[in-house]
Amino acid sequence: MAKVGNRQRKTLVCSECKEENYRVERNVKNTDKLEMNRYCSRCRKHTVHKEKK
Repeated sequence: MAKVGNRQRKTLVCSECKEENYRVERNVKNTDKLEMNRYCSRCRKHTVHKEKK
């Protein structure tokens, strides 16, 4: 992982099909787990994507 200060690159996983679709950079020091509504190309619809463990 590329780490610069408190920022790290994290992988987002689709909650329905478990496909790893997105890589985002976020501050890990003072934020909770990331959860976003994103488009999944495998499901072909917008689904909730959560940060991979």
